[in-house]
Amino acid sequence: MTYYEKCIEIVIKQLDKFKPGKDNPEQFVETVFTSLQQTLSPQKFGFVLEVLSGCLEYHKLLTIVVDAFYARDGHTCLWSDYSLFEVICYLAIFQLEELGFQLFCRIIKSQPVRKMCKFLRFFFNPLNLSSWIKDEWSLIYETAHVMENWIDPLMRWQPEIQKLIKQLEGVPTDQIPVLKTKAKVTVPKEFNLTVPRPRAITMPEPVPTMDKPRPVPQSTYKDPKEQKLLQVIKTYNRRTAEELLLKANMEELQCAMPRLQREPQEQDVEKQLWHQFVPPIRRTPNLTFYKPNNLPVKLNTATILREGALYQRQVEKELQRVDKLVDGAGDFSEFLKWQKKMQAQDLEEQLAAGECRRLQGKLSHEEAILARQNLMQENKQKADWQKEETAELMLQCAERRFQEEKAMKELVEQVTEAQKNVKIVQTKLVKGRQQIVQEVIEESRELLQRSAKEAKEEQKRRCELIAHLRAMETQPTRKGKLVDLTQIPGYGLEGEMSVVELRERLAMLKETQKREQEEKRDQIIQDKRAKSQMIQNTVEQISLCRAAMGRTAALRWEEKKAQATSPGTPSQDERVLELKRKMEERAAERRRQTATQLLSPPRALRPNQRAQEEMQHWLELDQSRERRLRARQEANRTCHATRHLEAS
Repeated sequence: MTYYEKCIEIVIKQLDKFKPGKDNPEQFVETVFTSLQQTLSPQKFGFVLEVLSGCLEYHKLLTIVVDAFYARDGHTCLWSDYSLFEVICYLAIFQLEELGFQLFCRIIKSQPVRKMCKFLRFFFNPLNLSSWIKDEWSLIYETAHVMENWIDPLMRWQPEIQKLIKQLEGVPTDQIPVLKTKAKVTVPKEFNLTVPRPRAITMPEPVPTMDKPRPVPQSTYKDPKEQKLLQVIKTYNRRTAEELLLKANMEELQCAMPRLQREPQEQDVEKQLWHQFVPPIRRTPNLTFYKPNNLPVKLNTATILREGALYQRQVEKELQRVDKLVDGAGDFSEFLKWQKKMQAQDLEEQLAAGECRRLQGKLSHEEAILARQNLMQENKQKADWQKEETAELMLQCAERRFQEEKAMKELVEQVTEAQKNVKIVQTKLVKGRQQIVQEVIEESRELLQRSAKEAKEEQKRRCELIAHLRAMETQPTRKGKLVDLTQIPGYGLEGEMSVVELRERLAMLKETQKREQEEKRDQIIQDKRAKSQMIQNTVEQISLCRAAMGRTAALRWEEKKAQATSPGTPSQDERVLELKRKMEERAAERRRQTATQLLSPPRALRPNQRAQEEMQHWLELDQSRERRLRARQEANRTCHATRHLEAS
């Protein structure tokens, strides 16, 4: 195998590893540079690196020629020879003048003759060079550059190449160079070193046995019964509440809504509109009820003590109040009058608060209507602003596109100017790479010499260390040692004692600890009994207090029920007057806005809009009647309350 044949084989192997879609050419060349730097001589390394970098740089040009060769004349060639044809094509285009024709002939003859003859006949065909190859290369580079630097030199080498092709065609098949087999490589043998003695096998430590753990009780995987019962009670209460809500919705305002006698046609229209715009009340399915069981709830200690302390404080407050009354007891009738007066004031405050809540609801309704009208106006203004902004944005986009087109034209001009200086930059790059290669080769030689010296020194040090260890192993050692447990070590420390004395003292210490634990256990049992007795007493006291509180609550409920039958007059509070004034202002403002909208030019109403407006009209009439009835009822209540106060 000749010098250049080996180099071309290395380049072909590296090109087969390169993947154009995934690998970066510069990084790939750097990896090849580091891997082949120490294995090849400087001349081989420079030639391989130059050919490989050129094939990667002009990969598009070479693929055009090789792909066309496989499509037209290379049907019988193998795809594994793709990299070989790329290398020959690169040498013919870019390196033919530098290498010389004789050296190029040697490289061609070192490869398979039939393949080279077929490829050179296809590539150096004048018709192919002057037609489609020139056109395809002109799509990547400028036409003048392609003709001057590549097509014209190839056309000048036509006579010599044709002679070479005829010479290759005249070679018989018997004289085709056969690939030589590789020479036998020397196989190293292992050193005949002394076998070290086997080390003694240490006894394994006994595996500690763990106590069998207690099984997990089954109660942890089951829900408690009390929780299930509480869930049943909860569902029962929820269903009763849903039934009461349904009943209240069905019977709402049946007695307080007077109906006028209308014609049957109007009533049918009203029913249709009502079913169309008012959502119906759905009937709940048949409900199943569960009778709750009065189960006792188990209380923990903290809740029992907390409730007992609460009742104790209430009892103390009541006793203090009674003591004050007894100490300042004069005429008890004055106290009763004062109490009635305070109760009447509380009742007036409650009625005023209810009136305030009702007026606040109406006021919020009026404010919601005004807010909706204002929101519609704001939305109209926002839509107008949005249209203006879109028009401005369209103008800006048109200006930006014009500027981008102008910038692209300038960029194309700059690129065309830069491509003219490609050849000069390429020659400078090749010279710089060759200089870098020489410097790296010299540095690698120095590093190899230094590493060889360090390896020798390390080997010498290891041999000395092994000899020292073997000398230490040959020395005799004493394995056993006698120990007296009754003897004191005699280190001169305070409290020094023998092992036997230490064991006796530990046994005495364990006995004392056991005695103290038994005493603590007895004390804890006594404290628990006292605490349980105290909790039992507090539970009895809580049950008595609950019964008393239940009786007082029942009496208060009866009093409130009696007062509800004859309520007092709602006082003309400042808050009520202020809310009425605000509600009137909001209603007036809403009427003003509706009037302005009605005075605006009318629009064609759709049938659905007319039906909605008619339905809204009827709903407002019903609400006005309802307000009148409520006002009459409130007036009657005030009259009854004044009479009741005068009588009391």
